[in-house]
Amino acid sequence: MKAKILTIVLVLISVLFAGCQQGPTNVDIINDQGGAVMGLDYRDFDQAASEMVQSMLGSGAMKKEGGGRYVVATGRIVNDTMQRINTDQLMAKIEEELLNSGQVVMTSAVGGSGAPDKMVLQARQDLRDSGLSDEFDQETVAAKGTLIAPELSISGKIIQRNVGYSKSQQQVEYYFQLKVTDMTTGLRFWQKESLIAKRGSNKSVAW
Repeated sequence: MKAKILTIVLVLISVLFAGCQQGPTNVDIINDQGGAVMGLDYRDFDQAASEMVQSMLGSGAMKKEGGGRYVVATGRIVNDTMQRINTDQLMAKIEEELLNSGQVVMTSAVGGSGAPDKMVLQARQDLRDSGLSDEFDQETVAAKGTLIAPELSISGKIIQRNVGYSKSQQQVEYYFQLKVTDMTTGLRFWQKESLIAKRGSNKSVAW
């Protein structure tokens, strides 16, 4: 009898313990009320990208004289922080908002941030030089000299600066720098720096 009671008690304890354990939960990225972290998270990338694009479009630098849209290539984004940041994450957001503005088109033929798209060049070579070239309607095969060269390039840098705020707190500053350059003349059309600063315990790590 005692063994039976003990078994029941152990089962109840196991059930209660299992109920207390919390599994992973989905994050509501639209209304995320979670606390800030000392490192960079998706909210920081969204904020920086939005500030950059709003400034870029609002400046009029992306409006082409005579109408039409600029062809833009993504250059190098330097990560000068203590974190392992995939800078393509920042540029993907910026490229998305620029494309949605209708003011520019992005090229996948050259550049960084996922470009060049190898398929753009590989498909041309395969369809022209492979033994299967005769199987394709030649009017649908891209002719030589049809790629459009970029007119503007976007490049930049992310810089981290750690500052001792007090005996127990530190301040971490992240500088997002971006610039737009004319590919023909080398003249800079636009430039901006967005700052994200965080303050927290010295025990917190920023990488």
